[in-house]
This record gives sequence, structure tokens and C-alpha cells, in this order.
Amino acid sequence: MQKLLISIFLMLALAIPQAVFATDDDADEATVEATESTEDNAADEDAAGEDENNEAIGHVSIGGSGWQLINKLEMGSSGKFVHMVLVEQERYDDKTAYSNAISRLCKDEKEFCRVRFWSQARWVPEKVSVSAEQYQHIKADYLLNKSGDQHRLQWSCSVDPNSDNCIQ
Repeated sequence: MQKLLISIFLMLALAIPQAVFATDDDADEATVEATESTEDNAADEDAAGEDENNEAIGHVSIGGSGWQLINKLEMGSSGKFVHMVLVEQERYDDKTAYSNAISRLCKDEKEFCRVRFWSQARWVPEKVSVSAEQYQHIKADYLLNKSGDQHRLQWSCSVDPNSDNCIQ
């Protein structure tokens, strides 16, 4: 027991002078390292925010429960975008996943918003136009176009076979 107390006392005796007599240069180095780390994190966050506003965003990490935004593509140079979304294969018939995606992706869009959904990544287009084969595999198509007086959500017949206007 006595040896333990002596060793603790010896460690404290050596550690306290190191902390008390540390030079200002040591403190400055620690401050610079902390500042650089904070600046790097801020730069990374800024870059992530810029990705959301680019004309064509490929394979981004915006998503939610059961869905992920794959592409955000501008229609020509109109400033209007089409969101290409991948819905988890296991949840393609869960309409809440679609609703959550539409709410999140269109929350700031007052005039125009289009969101198209697929459940298999290989069918998600890399451009705004959709081939006939890609369209056969679409699960839902949401469109808000105030200037054209359109606001609709069409479902694939595999998602909602009872819908009057399901996508064939």
C-alpha cells in the first residue's frame, strides 16, 4: 500500500510541473491544431451543401427511411429539376417512403417539382429523358407544376393496382 501511495505521489510530482510550466508555444500549437480541424470540418460541410445545388448531382447521399436520391437533373437550363429516387426494393409498396421523399425534396419548391421513383438502381436514368424500358420499371411519378396547373401523383400498377390512373 505504501509503494502505491509513493508511486502516485511521484507521478503527480512529475505531471504537475509539466502542466504548470508548459510554454505558450505548446498552447499555441494545440490551438492551431484545433482551429485547423474545425476549419476542415466546416469546409467539408460547405462542399456537401454545394452538391445539393449543382445542376446534375450523381449518386448523392440525400435520403430517408426507405429511399435515396440518386440524381437531381436540370431540365435544359430552365432551373427546373427532376429528382430520380431509388426506393428500397423491400419497401417499394410502402407509400410512406414515397411521401417522405416528396416532402423532403419538394419542401422549398413552390412552382415546380418532379420526383420519379424506381426500386432497382439499374433502371434509374442518368439524364432527364426516360427510355421506354426505364419507364416500364418506374414505381411512381410525382409532378407539381403551378404554371401548367398540374399537381399529380401516379403509381405503378405494382404499387397500387386499384389506382384509376396507374402507370402501365
